[in-house]
Amino acid sequence: MCGIAGLIQYKKDAGENIRRMNERMLHRGPDDGGIYISDDGKVALGHRRLAIVDLSKNGAQPMESHSKKSVIVYNGEIYNAAEVKELLLSDAAAKGTDIGAFRGTSDTEVLVEAIEYFGMKRALSLCKGMFAIAVYDLEKGTISFARDRVGEKPLYYGNVAGAFAFASDIGCLRVVDGFDNEINTDVLDIYFEEGYIPSPYSIYKGINKLEPGTILTLNVETLETKTDIYWSMADAAKKGQSNIFTGSRKEAADELERLLKESIKGQMVADVPLGVFLSAGIDSSTVVSLMQSIAPGKVRTFTIGMEDEKYNEAVIAKEIAAHLGTDHTELYINENDAKAVIPKLSFMFGEPFADSSQIPTYLVSKMTRDHVTVSLSGDGGDELFCGYKSYNSVARVWGKAGKMPYALRKPVSSLLMNIYGPDNSSELKDKVKFAKAQYFGAKSPYEVHRMEHESDPIIKKIALKKGEAKYKCLDLPFDFLGEVNHEAMLMDMCMYHPDDILVKVDRTAMAVSLETRVPMLDKDVVEFAWSLPIEYLRSDEQGKLVLRDVLYRYVPRDMMERPKKGFSIPISKWLLEKDIRDWAEALLDKDKIRQQGLLNPDVVEKIWRDFTDRGIYRIQIWYILMFQQWMETEYRNN
Repeated sequence: MCGIAGLIQYKKDAGENIRRMNERMLHRGPDDGGIYISDDGKVALGHRRLAIVDLSKNGAQPMESHSKKSVIVYNGEIYNAAEVKELLLSDAAAKGTDIGAFRGTSDTEVLVEAIEYFGMKRALSLCKGMFAIAVYDLEKGTISFARDRVGEKPLYYGNVAGAFAFASDIGCLRVVDGFDNEINTDVLDIYFEEGYIPSPYSIYKGINKLEPGTILTLNVETLETKTDIYWSMADAAKKGQSNIFTGSRKEAADELERLLKESIKGQMVADVPLGVFLSAGIDSSTVVSLMQSIAPGKVRTFTIGMEDEKYNEAVIAKEIAAHLGTDHTELYINENDAKAVIPKLSFMFGEPFADSSQIPTYLVSKMTRDHVTVSLSGDGGDELFCGYKSYNSVARVWGKAGKMPYALRKPVSSLLMNIYGPDNSSELKDKVKFAKAQYFGAKSPYEVHRMEHESDPIIKKIALKKGEAKYKCLDLPFDFLGEVNHEAMLMDMCMYHPDDILVKVDRTAMAVSLETRVPMLDKDVVEFAWSLPIEYLRSDEQGKLVLRDVLYRYVPRDMMERPKKGFSIPISKWLLEKDIRDWAEALLDKDKIRQQGLLNPDVVEKIWRDFTDRGIYRIQIWYILMFQQWMETEYRNN
């Protein structure tokens, strides 16, 4: 895992600015760094390396192809690089093409040669992995960018100081001499609803995030771009639900177990120490169980514990580790540990990001990095196997509202929302009525799922300018997949998972130079999951049925059938402690917010006072604090 950066047609000192961009993301690649500048000076590429496979200089980047017609900078891992290399060599031999001898064993070398030989789209179709790629084709005068299918690795790009700039870390773009991109106020509404900024948007105007499964091709001379989609989550979901798995539930569990083992085996390849995160949940326990079953020795497992028992899963995780026979390490954290992380968050994420589990994720990553360089995780289980309880509520609400024509529902919904919403009443009964009225006016299950995050009308009043950023999936027909739970899962896999969960894991782990890998996001696992019928995923209030079937082959059911506490922290409690409260109130100062001119100071004050004076905690408090922290430390102080 590494960091990449580049400047194309930059009019100032490209070499010096690439050096500064590399330095800004040193944490992403502390082992080595490199710079490439084309002979004409129009293309400058930078790279920071965290060496995982082939630790020698043969794996260093930027890397030229054997023919010297291509130059690559790349962040990520290709897990099936050996198979791709074998296919490449056999195909070239059959056609009598000489591609030269391989210098080393790095996946980077395989990737650049495969892209030059097969073309970007064909090469990526062969690869299984996580990646953000930039390949300069010297003959065509183009640079092709690509991002992995699910969005594990980040890539920001856009216009900076009249040049085309890109980087793994949005903070790298800020250090470019001449950066003056304004805040993108269109995204503020969606940020205060969700706590993150979804792709393709970023916090800056003119800067985008490359979408997962997408290739962007840039003409070096004209800076014109074109995009091509090589893999789509929506298409995978549609194909899967159009070709439902017809075997029994046991047969589904057999196939899922086989695919997960294959994925985990591929992701265990590394020339450095490797481990795995373990909570008390179904997802990580499944990954650990399968990993231990195929490992030659004891797997290293890592867990974070909380002193507050309401949030502590470490005790159960330790029991699971003991049952599986892993080499287990745990770390208990408290309020002081959290306070020490808060000042680092803005630099870590580079733009406002407010999933508060970012704090324990950082702390478990930091502890894990003391022992290993690579860690597998169990992310993806809830979204792929219908684990969230909210999916049931979406199905229940849409099952009632969807029976009536939208033309009849919408005016009734608007009337009731006006009754219960305009005065921002904090009465619980009015909030519930407002939410029900809002759901009644939804056009689709996707919209019901979105509305769960904005059931309080005050949220839309936090930002002064009304946002225009659009939610993903809302333009799909309500019966796109033909089953409501799957519709909600698709929305999460297109937005929440890549833009919240994967961002959180990537940024916190890379802040301590730890590579994370996610076996459940393997292409074959994802596509198989989409083919499963809902009755294999959810029954009444319990989800992830087929995933549980796999896990219970390794861990006793009674060890897992306990209330899930979640990987979270008691942020509402800690915000009332003096030190953190003083920090919060300094950021929420009414005069400061008024002077910034982005948020409504009266609304922000009401949200804070409802919490401190009346005990009404809205998650938007943390969203606002993370935005203000970013304004103070990243936006103002470049």
